[in-house]
This record gives sequence, C-alpha cells and structure tokens, in this order.
Amino acid sequence: MKSYRKELWINTSKRREYINITPEVNKCLIDSGIKEGIVLVNAMHITASVFINDDESGLHHDFEIWLEKLAPEKPHKQYQHNGYEDNADAHLKRQIMGREVVVAITQGKLDFGPWEQIFYGEYDGMRKKRVLVKIIGE
Repeated sequence: MKSYRKELWINTSKRREYINITPEVNKCLIDSGIKEGIVLVNAMHITASVFINDDESGLHHDFEIWLEKLAPEKPHKQYQHNGYEDNADAHLKRQIMGREVVVAITQGKLDFGPWEQIFYGEYDGMRKKRVLVKIIGE
C-alpha cells in the first residue's frame, strides 16, 4: 500500500468563489503512481469547502443565491460570532457545502459519474488557504 500527500494553495480574488480543482487532483494522482485506491480532498480551513458537482456557471450562480438565502452575509450584526470577526456566514456556508470528498481510483483514473468534478468553494477569501490531497492505494 502506497500513500501520497500534497497541499494545494489557493488565494481567491473575491470573498466567495468556486474553483474547479479536478485538474490539480488529477496531477496529484499521476504523480502518486497509484492505480487503485481512494483520494481524499479536503479544505483545511473552516470557511471553505470541497464538494463534487457539475462545472456549469449557471449552477454556480444558483449555489451563490441559495447559500446567501440560507446564511446571508449581511447584516453582520445578526450573528453572535461576528462580535470578533465578520465571517459567520462563511462558517455556515461551509457546513452546508461540506468539508471533503472521497473519490475512488480505478485503473489510474478518478472514478467519477457523468459530469462530476471536484470544486473548492471559498466563502471568506482574498487570502491564502490550503486544500489537502491524500491518496492511498496501490
């Protein structure tokens, strides 16, 4: 059994953003040399998420509208957490979208269903954050 670990560093230009990180995860898989196993991809920050969905701009817009209805950024004073910071909504959005994904590796490829891609979701950006890629297998 082999193990591979890499950190991807992401610095978004906006407070909220969705980034397709599938190409970077594929590069990690190639570098690992693992042909059968699993890959774990997780956000290493409490105001960011990693999730699987379709790479379609209308859907990404819909995520933004839906999340903003569930956990609106403003007014900041609506959240107790915001006595110290102004990012309580980002913590809540991360809870909804999730921390990590696990994908099977089969014959050296990510074993996705149709249209599936891995995304990094940023909810309190404009600073450097990391994503962990951990691959285990043979």
